[in-house]
Amino acid sequence: MDDRSFDAEGEGSLRARPITDNALLRVLSEADRAALVPHLEMVPFRNGDMIARAGDPANSICFPLTGIAAVLDSLEGDRRYAVALVGNEGFIGWPLLLGDGRWPHDVVMRAEHGVALRLSAAALHEALAEHPKIRAVLLRFVGVLMTHMSRTIVSSLAHSIERRMARWILLYHDRVCEDDICMTHEEFRLMLGVRRSSVTDALHKLEQEEAIRSLRGRVIVRDRERLLRLAGDTYGFAEAEYRRLLIE
Repeated sequence: MDDRSFDAEGEGSLRARPITDNALLRVLSEADRAALVPHLEMVPFRNGDMIARAGDPANSICFPLTGIAAVLDSLEGDRRYAVALVGNEGFIGWPLLLGDGRWPHDVVMRAEHGVALRLSAAALHEALAEHPKIRAVLLRFVGVLMTHMSRTIVSSLAHSIERRMARWILLYHDRVCEDDICMTHEEFRLMLGVRRSSVTDALHKLEQEEAIRSLRGRVIVRDRERLLRLAGDTYGFAEAEYRRLLIE
């Protein structure tokens, strides 16, 4: 099958992209992809757009082609904290595979404008009934995502701010196209749960290690290997599980 490309209209025309820009769709067999293709709709998201809101009905799933979807959990007083990131390695909308019809988290586009392929819940369930291997691939990703979230929790309990910051920068770096990444102090606050002054101090320490360069609203990755050493065991386990379950 020739992978179909899609056009969509935002404020201007979006460049057509192959559906296999999403790694999960690329993993599927030709027959399984063909079952989804007629139902996929390309949708644009701007940096900061709300993709899903906690408590709202979950009536579709999205396969990102570009951009980063930040998964946020909320506490009283409108306090929100990042618990996971999803880029073109995965999909958004796992509640529908787990028997839930509502979003448990807020999901917001971060770092850059993004494009995703949206699939309605009805089309998803129809495809899953006829092509059970699609469900297996999607559930493997859900398992990886749970590992990603658990490492976020453990890291928040056990590691320094600098180590956790190195991990989040690596997670962003994995999912964007360039070393120059839009990462604001507010985003670091969502990821680290600390004051702005602590964010500034941690950025300065990573700069002193010559791992990054920090500019207003941006982080430039200078040395990924140094970031990996700084992140230590906060990073790598979920990524290895993704390769084991979905690539190898």
